[in-house]
Amino acid sequence: MPQIFQCMVGDRALIIEVGKLAAQANGAVTVRYGDTMVLVTACVSSELREGVDFLPLTVDYEERHYAAGKIPGSFIRREGRPSQDAILADRLTDRTLRPLFPKGFRNDIQVVITVLSADQENDPDVLAMIGASAALSLSDIPFDGPVAAVRVGCLDGKLVLNPTFTQLNDSTLDLVIAGSSDAVVMVEAGAREVAESLIIDAIKFGQEAVQGIIRLQRQLQEAWGKPKMDFRVSEVGPEVEGAVSSILEGRLTELIYKPRAEREEALSALKEELSRKLGESFPLPAILSALESRLKGELRSQILEKGGRAEGRQLTEVRPIDIEVGFLPRTHGSGLFTRGGTQVVTTATLGSVRKEQLIDTIAQEGTKRFMHHYNFPPYSVGEVRRIVGPGRREIGHGALVERALTPVLPSEEDFPYTIRLVSEVLTSNGSTSMASVCASSLSLMDAGVPIKTSVAGVAMGLISGDNRYVVLTDIEGLEDAYGDMDFKVAGTAQGITALQMDTKLKGLAYEVIEKALSQAHDARLFILDRMNQTISSSRPELSQYAPRMYKITIDPDRIGTVIGPGGKMIRSIVEETKTTIDIENDGTVLIGSVSEEGAQKAIKIIESLTREVEVGAIYTGRVTRVTNFGAFVEILPGKEGMVHISELADYRVPSVEEVVKVGDEIMVMVTEIDRMGRINLSRRAVLQGLSQVARVKDTLASPLPRRPSGPRPRREEERRTSGGPPSRGPLRRPYDRDRKPPEN
Repeated sequence: MPQIFQCMVGDRALIIEVGKLAAQANGAVTVRYGDTMVLVTACVSSELREGVDFLPLTVDYEERHYAAGKIPGSFIRREGRPSQDAILADRLTDRTLRPLFPKGFRNDIQVVITVLSADQENDPDVLAMIGASAALSLSDIPFDGPVAAVRVGCLDGKLVLNPTFTQLNDSTLDLVIAGSSDAVVMVEAGAREVAESLIIDAIKFGQEAVQGIIRLQRQLQEAWGKPKMDFRVSEVGPEVEGAVSSILEGRLTELIYKPRAEREEALSALKEELSRKLGESFPLPAILSALESRLKGELRSQILEKGGRAEGRQLTEVRPIDIEVGFLPRTHGSGLFTRGGTQVVTTATLGSVRKEQLIDTIAQEGTKRFMHHYNFPPYSVGEVRRIVGPGRREIGHGALVERALTPVLPSEEDFPYTIRLVSEVLTSNGSTSMASVCASSLSLMDAGVPIKTSVAGVAMGLISGDNRYVVLTDIEGLEDAYGDMDFKVAGTAQGITALQMDTKLKGLAYEVIEKALSQAHDARLFILDRMNQTISSSRPELSQYAPRMYKITIDPDRIGTVIGPGGKMIRSIVEETKTTIDIENDGTVLIGSVSEEGAQKAIKIIESLTREVEVGAIYTGRVTRVTNFGAFVEILPGKEGMVHISELADYRVPSVEEVVKVGDEIMVMVTEIDRMGRINLSRRAVLQGLSQVARVKDTLASPLPRRPSGPRPRREEERRTSGGPPSRGPLRRPYDRDRKPPEN
């Protein structure tokens, strides 16, 4: 019979149910918190996978749109490749579980997390981590658990356990911690420039909270747990280790302290020598495994006993830094950051708000205006491999950098652009994600994005053994591979904006975390100082190749006029002005264009479309049609009025065609808007009020200047000669709206 186990976490109940679903899996549970529920299963292969030197663990996080009552938005209307949120969730789970399997276990393990229900307030990712631990704990798979996870926020200066999505919008901290009964296993956080002390308090707060969940899992394990399976560990025999050691005696210490390029060359030569001397007696994989084991042991011994690091660095020393900005001529912004053997170039591209990324997941719908994409090509480590789409590592590193920079970005109201950063790893020798943080900050400043301040990142390492430990600042590739911890910390001079901690140990003590954060703070300030020597603030002007965004506000009731039937009007404006136009529901209009002229033209058209016609105002309009009683003139886009024949000139006009024709531009005054909204115009009123120069200009604007027909008024000199009275011109009859024009 199914059985339910539950405990209080924060102000809500956490419910774990076992024995109801997925009976053929090695372990299966459902975890519920609020109305969010996940099914987690764990399965293992019965056979050892030969020829691998890593734990073959796969975690799959399956989002189902039905969980939130949605139909997928793709063309085929079903779930496809995992979303970024799903990939980040399975990485959280993987990084929590991986250190807790036995060393040398090489059977394939698969953990599948299926989100069955999502209330869009409680994030399923933490439930996935708890469910994975519970499923593994009650299964027959060897697992040194249980572990549990919680999310910690900070609202109004107070730490909050498992804040909802709504609360996280106002939280200065979003920290996920996974812990065992006696140590911290994994930490990941985004923050708004918070102090190291708050991070420590949040970790302790979360570690205390997971203890109740761990006790709940132990109850589940006692009631439903299976005996753990026997397994065979693939180990290198003592004969191989002895033979390799005899050849390597005293040679590895010198190799470790060489510069990386020389070290790699010497290591390759050493592998060839071992293969040549021992290849006939032992398998090559066993020989190489013994070499790696000796190299790892030598590196750790040198650091722990002598404090000596690769390339002779001190424990807290940052590798040499070289920085360059603006070296790519046509990108909107670029930053090249080199630290030791790691080199990253990041480019910044600005676009209109219509370029925002559409988000359609079970957790949220909307758009994202800031994106960071991370690429790790094979040449960065001197390898040859097929280049495919971004993997989980690329997605995870890209999201970490994005989280680190988000707190310093200007608001959309102050900077109405979509921002995309792309980091290309050119050379990799440790902590490329933190180098990407630095390069990204530089590229934003070079692009003229008014960010709050510079952001830098650094990775901390750990070597432990014999009840001793050493925290390393700015680890390189060898120290990452053979060390016990990878603790990435990013932030500004004011505080931390993102961090990510992984360990190969069963967990870390608080004092190790505190020391790592302290050293990371000092290193971050050092790196920021070097960055500020190159560029200390954002450039005052955007790149000449970046679009300029202009914001105007119109009456929301006039939005339909700008868009037009079926979008006809707005499309015509875009095509005519070569701009981008985005309209918000509140009447905010964003016009983007590389050309100042095009942007101003679009603004003028939109303002004309939304401007109300005013009685007494003068407009320059185009004649759209003529009749025998007058001309119709478009004074604003979509706004047309009628000039009666008696108002076309300041003299008697025998016919409309003798003064204007279709296509002419004339100046008219609005004399009346009647009860039916009809607009009456007068050109005569404008002509009588114009100065002589303006009148001449208006006359010249007409393609065929015309003279009145009939008797020509006498010139002044003729009047003086003849002695006759001055000419008063032909008499004009007052305009009568109801009078019909005479028929021809």
